[in-house]
Amino acid sequence: MSPGLTPQARRDWLRLARSEGVGAVTFDQLIHRYAEPGRALEALPELARRGGRSQAPAIPSVAEIEAELAAGAALGAELICAGEASYPQALAALDAPPPVLWTRGDASLLDRSIVAIVGARVASAAGQRFARGLAAELGQAGHVIVSGMARGIDGAAHEGSLEHGSIAVLGGGVDDIYPPEHRDLYRRLIEEGCVVAEHPPGRQAQARDFPRRNRIIAGLSRAVVVVEAELRSGSLITARLAAEQGRDVLAVPGSPLGPRARGANDLIRQGAALCEGVDDVLRALDTFDGFRERERVYAGPPASAESDAALVEAVAALLSPTPVSRDELVRATGRDAGAVAAALVELAIAGRAELSPGGMAALA
Repeated sequence: MSPGLTPQARRDWLRLARSEGVGAVTFDQLIHRYAEPGRALEALPELARRGGRSQAPAIPSVAEIEAELAAGAALGAELICAGEASYPQALAALDAPPPVLWTRGDASLLDRSIVAIVGARVASAAGQRFARGLAAELGQAGHVIVSGMARGIDGAAHEGSLEHGSIAVLGGGVDDIYPPEHRDLYRRLIEEGCVVAEHPPGRQAQARDFPRRNRIIAGLSRAVVVVEAELRSGSLITARLAAEQGRDVLAVPGSPLGPRARGANDLIRQGAALCEGVDDVLRALDTFDGFRERERVYAGPPASAESDAALVEAVAALLSPTPVSRDELVRATGRDAGAVAAALVELAIAGRAELSPGGMAALA
């Protein structure tokens, strides 16, 4: 990691992260190819044109970026860019880490030993009591708790862990207090813990933002504990992401007669460790051997890689809503991996493809 970016490079970094068609994977590819965010910004219009877009993608002006930085400063928030020394080591190990984070509170908590506790918003009193107690015991054992500040299990986990270290990852901006009744909890988190958000200050969370929030929760953690969850819930998304990232997943068993237990019970059926108390989590953490420097599963195209109009359209024709690996696209087109990677980046910037961690691509 570099010790930091120059002020100009930080502005360019943020402009690139906020540009239309640039998600975490595309951002990662652009930095890998062009090395400097300023050069990647200059290339965006031409890349979008090559991807089949008639108009240049929307790129925030310098004034808009200065306004975001000023809004963060007014809140006392800190901007951390991927690649800087202060960026959390756990997130840096992800395939395509979030390009930027805004934090309020004690950002040093982000590099402590972190455990996620997540679960149902409409949680039982027993489930909330368990989450609160587990969070307190893990805190006493030296671990920080991360959750999403939602109603139910999330809120209980924060309440139990505030004394020893609690992190809330928000779906909107770092000042987006939701639900409103957690206003006092939010205040205590920025005073005693840490609040993290990927989006600009002032942004209100939308439904599509929560999978990205869940990816950060899982990515910060050494282990994820699901207390209560129905079969279709965001908590199970967090558990799946954690498993994909090589984190331990634990689930608290419940009665088969209760719908809130079905998700956790199904996780156990699929191989998640059973969690009946703090000792189960501590045993899982004992086997954790640290975050490794990430391997580029989906390495971006080298600077010399070139696509062409025929290849771009051939790759686009092979995409569907079901994600497919880049290796399969290389085999199907018969072209080299660098050219296919370049075509995918151009399609993504043009809004025609969606790139996912792990070298996967789908029709946008």
